[in-house]
Amino acid sequence: MRPDIVVDHEFSDDAAIVKTTSGRDLVLTADVIAPLVDDPIAFGEIAAANSLSDVWAMGGEPRFALNLVFFPDDLLSLEILDAILEGGARKCREAGVAVVGGHTVRDPEVKFGLSVTGEVGAGELWSNRTAQAGQTLVLTKALGTGVIGQAIKKGVASEPAIVAAIKSMTTLNQQAARIGHAHGATSATDITGFGLLGHLRNIVRGSDVAATIELAQLPLLPDALELMRAKVCPGGSKANRAHVAPDTKWTDGTQLVAEPAEDTERELLASLACDAQTSGGLLLCVPAARALACIDELRAAGLPAAAIGALRASRSPITLV
Repeated sequence: MRPDIVVDHEFSDDAAIVKTTSGRDLVLTADVIAPLVDDPIAFGEIAAANSLSDVWAMGGEPRFALNLVFFPDDLLSLEILDAILEGGARKCREAGVAVVGGHTVRDPEVKFGLSVTGEVGAGELWSNRTAQAGQTLVLTKALGTGVIGQAIKKGVASEPAIVAAIKSMTTLNQQAARIGHAHGATSATDITGFGLLGHLRNIVRGSDVAATIELAQLPLLPDALELMRAKVCPGGSKANRAHVAPDTKWTDGTQLVAEPAEDTERELLASLACDAQTSGGLLLCVPAARALACIDELRAAGLPAAAIGALRASRSPITLV
């Protein structure tokens, strides 16, 4: 690796970090998603929040963004495009990020996101390589946007579930990151397409630690468990479970299987721990002595944060309780 590259893609970090001469390193990321909701403004807000999150997951602050737009202007009105861009601009303004340009591609499927540049001080850097055994795992948002998004597509999502999912996905992770810093977090990741267990697996691999997850402590969005029980599950979430199963065991030592034979409560929760999220929360690795105070402050900020497990020194990657 070149000496001016601080973090690359080796351990699937959320963004790259490169050195500069200013003393604060650059955080570089790009993310694009397809619509999960019908409202174009809400879609723009979700896509922007999702893209910006990668910088906060690295311990940094986003500064500038470029719009990345894929749009069928021969099929849809440009008013829809304007609304998507306005939604993205709103979230960038809220985050203090300047949108300084972008690129548009004619495409039969609508997609939108941002290329984001941020900065991070050397002592503020979080990565998948900086977690420590003994730390508490704190999740800042509820899980379930994958199954709820699938339910929206199928026309079976309840209004409370839709409202809660949109609120969660449009909530920036900026405050959560700042609170994590204040309570001594040394590592973090944002929970997006790989699901909670997939992103946790990257931390386990990068930091050479193991993790225990208490499934009963997972914060869930309304109807998420019921939708999983009804098998309203996106293909990406199923693929995530199959991907992490070889590295995941139950406390009795049995292996997590890709496709459970029964829909027991613990199996449904394990599947939600693999649910492919969009604009999910941060998974913060916090010193155990600071975890409760960290959670209290996150909840005071309106986030449904919870301690969901711990990191330990072991050769067994992930254990589910």
